[in-house]
Amino acid sequence: MASMKNNIISGTEGYASQAPLLLEQYESFSFEDSHAALIDYLPQQSSKILDIGSGTGRDAAWFDEKGHDVVAAEPTNEMREGAARLHPSPTIRWVDDSLPDLEKIKNLNTQFDFIFVSAVWMHLDTYQREAAMYSVAKLLSKGARLFISLRHGSVPKGRRTFAVSAEETINLALRYKLVPLYNKRTESILAENRATGVWWTKLIFELQA
Repeated sequence: MASMKNNIISGTEGYASQAPLLLEQYESFSFEDSHAALIDYLPQQSSKILDIGSGTGRDAAWFDEKGHDVVAAEPTNEMREGAARLHPSPTIRWVDDSLPDLEKIKNLNTQFDFIFVSAVWMHLDTYQREAAMYSVAKLLSKGARLFISLRHGSVPKGRRTFAVSAEETINLALRYKLVPLYNKRTESILAENRATGVWWTKLIFELQA
């Protein structure tokens, strides 16, 4: 489990207090709006998918609607509980867990065909990112894919983020035979973020045998 300060998991600062706003904001855009380029890299048949830092549950619900077996890990109670209310599917498994260790997910003794890490990685410090990549790699089945998005630019008030480059992330992934398939810079979907210079890197990796 990530380190805790005043019972707050490091990297989740600001999310509990902002949950009502975020639940409304994130749900105002569809999965396709946010991740259209990702769709071609997703499993075409029913597969096991892990959504780490699942937030409002929008993306987990999209995977679920496509017939995948979805586990959604979200450590902030206000976000996880709000997500379960917004997306009350009996086939999404909501889990209170977080990077870098994912202890509860590991205890499921499941390997995943696709792991989705959206808007999470830059909340981890250097040590946590190294531990997180190890954890994620161990949860992937052979030939499985991993998606990571990195936010760059201004930091929302109250949040904890670090400057993380695509190059660092790719080099770290390669240690675990995760080969990059996709690396693209994109602008923020939110107008207020674009106005303050926020942009994203989106990365997709595949685990080699």
